[in-house]
Amino acid sequence: MIRMLLSHNFNLYKEELPALNREQFARVFIDGLQSQDNISCKLIKNPHWIVEILYPEDRFSARDIGEMCSQILLNKRQSQTSNSRIMADILFLGGKKNTPATTTSETSLKKDNWGVDVVETVSAKTFLDSINWDNMIADKPEDSVFKIEYLGENS
Repeated sequence: MIRMLLSHNFNLYKEELPALNREQFARVFIDGLQSQDNISCKLIKNPHWIVEILYPEDRFSARDIGEMCSQILLNKRQSQTSNSRIMADILFLGGKKNTPATTTSETSLKKDNWGVDVVETVSAKTFLDSINWDNMIADKPEDSVFKIEYLGENS
């Protein structure tokens, strides 16, 4: 089984979308993935990571799981707006950890795990520029990173 951890970067300030606490954020994916065979999803206690997803490597790629999760979050966010068009951009920025874990905590990101930062922001471009995304991934193998983006009504 492959392990993927999700974090949440809620970079919105004007009530473009309702804020989600850790439990609400995890519940979106727990409920959204419950019908999928061989995928488990749970809330974890970690200062950065919120959700742990375990899935079989022979059936899904990390990008497949990222696509599923992005659609689940998009559907949830569309259900929270009156016109089904959200006023924010959503990013799923995934990377495979290729170095040893920096802590022994059960909930830390370990070597060969996927860490995915889920970002809700007014401008995906501004956010990606601020973290220097293109340079950050420039030297990484193509199969060790992914970016999934949904551009909302403001983009």
